[in-house]
Amino acid sequence: MPNGGVPGEWYSPTQPFPAKPPAYDRQGTSIDDLIDFTPELRGEAEKLASKYKLGPIFTPPVVSKREGPLGTLASPGALGGTNWPGGSYDPETHIVYVYSQHTIGTLGLVPPDSKTSDMNFVQGSALTGARRTGGVGEFTGGARNPSGESTGPVVNVQGLPLLKPPYGRISAIDLDKGEILWQVAHGETPDIIRNHPALKGMKIPRTGRPGILGPLVTKTLVICGESGFFTTPSGVRGAMLRAYDKSTGNEVGAVYLPAPQSGSAMTYMLKGKQYIVVAISGASYSGELLAFRLPDEN
Repeated sequence: MPNGGVPGEWYSPTQPFPAKPPAYDRQGTSIDDLIDFTPELRGEAEKLASKYKLGPIFTPPVVSKREGPLGTLASPGALGGTNWPGGSYDPETHIVYVYSQHTIGTLGLVPPDSKTSDMNFVQGSALTGARRTGGVGEFTGGARNPSGESTGPVVNVQGLPLLKPPYGRISAIDLDKGEILWQVAHGETPDIIRNHPALKGMKIPRTGRPGILGPLVTKTLVICGESGFFTTPSGVRGAMLRAYDKSTGNEVGAVYLPAPQSGSAMTYMLKGKQYIVVAISGASYSGELLAFRLPDEN
């Protein structure tokens, strides 16, 4: 495996790589992963990426230098992949359904000042100094604008994510065979991409949306809400709760949410009727629980 070259650090020459199942989201960064909606955007992306160290999974952080590299581009970033909501397991078919988000983080190391740490290096950048706060941002690549909508990685090209979509996806994984059965980009394309002047007139396939979500599996469906706000076809701002055929991944329906899903949905039966409950919140919208069920049959 790559050596980070940080003075005083010891690096393992090898790392374990599971044989099955394969990775269900991108791991590591390469030139082939960079945004390529247009040749111009790809050129800018390559120029920006040249300031950083790229490599496969387990590529370690490097000492940040103004002349480069500023850091290691880590993918997925600290919030990427599958986070605390986890996945949803079907005990009858032994298939797990898992959401993942594709984010990027910058991992650079700089000497601290004597007042903040007695370690030789701490996380930071040669341009901005040592990291002094927690949360998302420059070091994890998870930026959000004031409305609560994800704007993609801080390392971006004209406000667009540096890496190709999908930015969020749901994968169906057969645990008996160790195989991925299907994958679908989950979440409508963000407004920042749909309305970007550099992409005017282009038809961009659904990109999925980054977020921290968990899907719900039922007898026939996989159900998951979206993260972040976007403008729906009716012109209303919000998110959607989407349902997929669990055997194929084809979307079979969607209902409007006034705010994004947070965490994972749940389901229960009451007096012979099935309910689905979703926690939503975001931006200035207060957190609440929404319950859905099918209308009564005539």
